[in-house]
Amino acid sequence: LNEFLLLAFADTRELQLLHFSLFLGIYLAALLGNGLIITAVACDHRLHTPMYFFLLNLSLLDLGTVSTTVPKSMANSLWNTRAISYSGCAAQVFLVFFLLGGEYFLLTVMAYDRFVAICRPLHYGTLMDSRACVKMAAAVWASGFLHGLLHTANTFSIPLCQGNTVDQFFCEVPQILKLSCSDSYLREVGLIVVSACLAFGCFIFIVLSYMQIFTVVLRMPSEQGRHKAFSTCIPHLAVFSLFVSTDIFAYLKPPSISSPDLDLVVAVLYVVVPPTLNPLIYSLRNKELKDALRKVSSWAFFSTGNTAFALYK
Repeated sequence: LNEFLLLAFADTRELQLLHFSLFLGIYLAALLGNGLIITAVACDHRLHTPMYFFLLNLSLLDLGTVSTTVPKSMANSLWNTRAISYSGCAAQVFLVFFLLGGEYFLLTVMAYDRFVAICRPLHYGTLMDSRACVKMAAAVWASGFLHGLLHTANTFSIPLCQGNTVDQFFCEVPQILKLSCSDSYLREVGLIVVSACLAFGCFIFIVLSYMQIFTVVLRMPSEQGRHKAFSTCIPHLAVFSLFVSTDIFAYLKPPSISSPDLDLVVAVLYVVVPPTLNPLIYSLRNKELKDALRKVSSWAFFSTGNTAFALYK
């Protein structure tokens, strides 16, 4: 195979342009939200803490995820084509598994950070010093890279002879496996099951961590302390719930309920929606982050205004 044909959102030119416009708006929102968080955390010294360091890494992963899938789909709609090269498809598979796997491991690390901060506050400075945070972040990126490499090598070692049409707007492994002409696709299915078991272990760790966190928070005598603890935990729990529920449904749903429309909706939910909503979720209840974002936005506005005025003169 030299190329694959991706799923087209629409057949008429008007609907293709509508799809391009919608995805463009979503993509720009994701770029703006995650870009602001990265800039705010990097520039504001008050945010140089483990929690915001991991949040910066989450924004980087989200930017990578949405940039892997959405621009190609937009370009196909704009140029009225469905083609993606074989190497481009392999790159998409690798990056999706790399970035989503890394995000899952990072959410587990962030749960551990919240657990130590609330349940072991006296040991927080020792357990979560800068060296430990860098090591955890490096482990997250390395694990995601290995995760993507294994799935990509396994998927594209399978002989494909059922055509080249992928029923998804990006190269999704379950859809590529449908093109297999032998039982060798079971190797990738087995690898997906192993990944699911590992993800389930992370899920159990996060659930147990939050059970202890909420037990400690509810015993706090200060209402202000409870509010501050909840404001740092609830966003992480919301992001994790959205990410896990859509991923599990996408990869482990029974074939009997699978349909092209349902698969498309689920793919948008786990690849496009979380990177766009995560900055909003994290900034809604976090006063420190909102203040930093306000400063960054004001600085960007005045810098743009001064540049435009200088060019005008």
